[in-house]
Amino acid sequence: MHIHILGICGTFMGSLAVLAKELGHHVTGSDANVYPPMSTQLQAQGIELTQGYDPVQLDPAPDVVVIGNALSRGNPAVEYVLNKGLPYVSGPQWLADHVLQGRWVLAVAGTHGKTTTSSMLAWVLEYAGMAPGFLIGGVPQNFAVSARLGDTPFFVVEADEYDSAFFDKRSKFVHYRPRTAILNNLEFDHADIFPDLPAIERQFHHLVRTIPSEGLVIHPTTEPALQRVIEMGCWTPVQTTGVDGQWQARLLSDDGSRFEVLFDGALQGTVDWNMTGQHNVANALATLAAARHVGVVSSMAIDGLSAFKSVKRRMEKVAEVHGITLYDDFAHHPTAIATTLDGLRKHIGDAPLIAVIEPRSNSMKLGAHRDGLPQSVVQADHVVWYAPANLGWDLAATVASSPVPTKVCDSLDAIIAEVKAQVKPGTHVVIMSNGGFGGLHGKLAEALQ
Repeated sequence: MHIHILGICGTFMGSLAVLAKELGHHVTGSDANVYPPMSTQLQAQGIELTQGYDPVQLDPAPDVVVIGNALSRGNPAVEYVLNKGLPYVSGPQWLADHVLQGRWVLAVAGTHGKTTTSSMLAWVLEYAGMAPGFLIGGVPQNFAVSARLGDTPFFVVEADEYDSAFFDKRSKFVHYRPRTAILNNLEFDHADIFPDLPAIERQFHHLVRTIPSEGLVIHPTTEPALQRVIEMGCWTPVQTTGVDGQWQARLLSDDGSRFEVLFDGALQGTVDWNMTGQHNVANALATLAAARHVGVVSSMAIDGLSAFKSVKRRMEKVAEVHGITLYDDFAHHPTAIATTLDGLRKHIGDAPLIAVIEPRSNSMKLGAHRDGLPQSVVQADHVVWYAPANLGWDLAATVASSPVPTKVCDSLDAIIAEVKAQVKPGTHVVIMSNGGFGGLHGKLAEALQ
């Protein structure tokens, strides 16, 4: 069967392409912007990519067109599909029908930490010999691919609350019907499709409605929005994590790189790993609860976490030049920026820390999170903000109140010049964006040589 994917370089759609190829289909795809890590992964899998949406790519007609949620009416390829009456489907629907049917789905939902937690969970199950399938919106370094079918009943999916397609405005995760569900956290995001937090809570409630009464819902005790979701109706047993939760962590190091795990007050073991930050400790507790639900004993799961290598673009060390360390990080929401910088600060102590931030997500472009930006960077010593011409609001005025020395730049060259002026051996530089950032990581490393 020939499947053509529109919007194939999105992390979700790229992963879908890998699964379709593994099922034996002939897979092609196109995207407006073809960039790593997804483009590299797809080319390595032998999947043919086309830049842009010229309808000529749909002739001869594929058997089905999977349409990504980044595409809307007016897109030339979308209009061609509709005018020619070609069969089309959303990505989440295709996944549900062709991959998830009849499997024990473990879904990881929440505003932050979905990719990292689903990577942790897939790895812990792998470590325990359960060979799960998975679809993750990033590339876990323990696997080097973002998706695989797996040949056991277990399938781990990163469950996103973003909508499914221009013709299906339900959240993606409503399609997945998990048996085990982690709800990591919940705050306002995706301002381009949700008017407010209650609208997102409603979608999370729709997810909870699909979880069987023999399943399990896992959530932290510290999230009032998730508490409200559960109170809307929950027909499934619940386990809680964190402060006052059934699963708790006792930190043995400030940066979260060593901690003891307790379940119902009983010590389960000690995690000693390469990760840092309170947010990753929380992700680990949820992972342990989910793994236990499918039969992995805690001691085995804890050993698995200690061998976990994180995810590409999640505080990934990409270069070290003359004693200056460069990291690539996906954080683009004030909460994620704050927790990531906090984890690194606790890890590096008093060493100089520079953050380079691109406000690139749809919510950021709409200015939905701008009030949280000035305070999100308090753990950095210096912050360089990127304000492209099309941002649509005054970034400089917004970050002027930040307690941290800041510089707003309108080009990559200006960013590189500013970082070069600030760094010295021992400095840590974190580049934060949910896109390719024009290849800044490589350009900066080269400039520092």
